[in-house]
Amino acid sequence: MLYAILKTLHLLAIIVWIGGMVFGHFFLRPAAGILEPSVRVRLMHNVLGRFFNAVLAAIAIALATGLWMIGRVAKQVVQAGAQFNMPLEWTLMAALGILMMLIFGHIRFVLYKRLSRAAQALDWPAGGAALAQISNWVLVNLVLGVLIVVVTLIGVPR
Repeated sequence: MLYAILKTLHLLAIIVWIGGMVFGHFFLRPAAGILEPSVRVRLMHNVLGRFFNAVLAAIAIALATGLWMIGRVAKQVVQAGAQFNMPLEWTLMAALGILMMLIFGHIRFVLYKRLSRAAQALDWPAGGAALAQISNWVLVNLVLGVLIVVVTLIGVPR
């Protein structure tokens, strides 16, 4: 039962993260593009600040639950007298997930900081440039996230 609860929390955290990237990149960003730069930069700064806080929570939940589930399975296998060999799909999920977290760290703590400075300084061109960089890296993370889902569900050909 506990494993099912943790797996559900893990999946919900991933849904929030990937779903938010899809919404922001394909729906919000293009719609906000019709706004005047001053309004667009302030709106996106506000929305991204809230979303990035949610992603920080999603990352904490996904990381904690993922590590716990791997550890639990490894412990059960070892207790049964076998050697634990993590499946390739799990290894790829973990490695790409950590890469996504590192990219998110760059987005949140470097690029978003630039956006914040531009918004505070009313420097709309710098804000637009920061938004463009954020958008590019969000797209990279979105591709990685979808790849993780595909590899996890379909597997890796052997």
